[in-house]
Amino acid sequence: MKPVKVAVVGASGYSGQELIRILMRHPGVDLVCVTSRQLAGKTIAEVYPRFQHHRFAEVRFTASDAAAVAASGAKIAFLALPHGLAHEYAQPLLGHGLKVIDLSADFRIKDPAVFQEFYGQAHPAPELLGRSVYGLPEVYREQIRTSDLIASPGCYPTSILLPLIPLLRAKIVEPAGIAVASMSGVSGAGRKASLDYLFCECNESVRAYSIPKHRHLSEIEQELTAAAGAPVVISFTPHLVPVNRGIVSTTYATLVPGAGEAEITAALQAAYKDEPFVRLQGPAGTADLKNVVFTNYIDIAWRHDPRTGRAVLLSTEDNLVKGASGQAVQSMNILCGWPETEGL
Repeated sequence: MKPVKVAVVGASGYSGQELIRILMRHPGVDLVCVTSRQLAGKTIAEVYPRFQHHRFAEVRFTASDAAAVAASGAKIAFLALPHGLAHEYAQPLLGHGLKVIDLSADFRIKDPAVFQEFYGQAHPAPELLGRSVYGLPEVYREQIRTSDLIASPGCYPTSILLPLIPLLRAKIVEPAGIAVASMSGVSGAGRKASLDYLFCECNESVRAYSIPKHRHLSEIEQELTAAAGAPVVISFTPHLVPVNRGIVSTTYATLVPGAGEAEITAALQAAYKDEPFVRLQGPAGTADLKNVVFTNYIDIAWRHDPRTGRAVLLSTEDNLVKGASGQAVQSMNILCGWPETEGL
């Protein structure tokens, strides 16, 4: 395996830190560039002491400059930036011939009007939206292989889309009336100082937030609509829970007449029996957060509720790995023709 030079743009956040952790153990990469305006000049080991004596520990942060990233020799750039900033790097990096894997929301939404509705601003690079591929490997693997701009999905969407898409494609659940309640660890809010995320504000407390219109609804509904072949609008209620990392989602969908546990099981097994990072826990199992943290797995369990006629889908993942950096590396592995599990 000939190493490929890679860069992480915006490596000071939780997703950037997680990318560094994964790339340090990946035999196929040479991490040649990490960027952060605030940390320029410091080594990875100085910023993250946990990485002392690891590969790439002495790589120094540089200012976030697209030309400098290109000059580093990197062939693949991960953009671990807040939404609204990735386009500033994606356009010039693509122009220099790099392949770009974006962990923000900038290129996930295909319709510029939907982006403006949910993100409150006109899309700054609408000409790139048709070029990007939604980086959900279990759904878009073949498109990822040949893409140079991959929009890695959000953490909530991954936990909701993977259980639902096979059921909508098999037409065993109704597109209308889907409801989801999700819980996220505090790292999902990003690595920033904010009153709402102080220890004493989060510890021993659970609260809903961003209702009724969380930004991730835009990509969730886009992908569910594609799977169903008909418009899908869902109810989504996210909650903040006092753990560092992880996502737990419970999804409710009305079954079509005659469908039950056997049909749910058959659809999910047909979709994921050969998927390395989807673990099906069955109609009697559960999805437990402790089993997926620090991994790239998503665990999925399900129930048929004959009293209400609904399917109840249970899923859990690590928001920083399968919900962000791990999934991005999974896409890189596909892009490079490596085993999908490499480094993960």
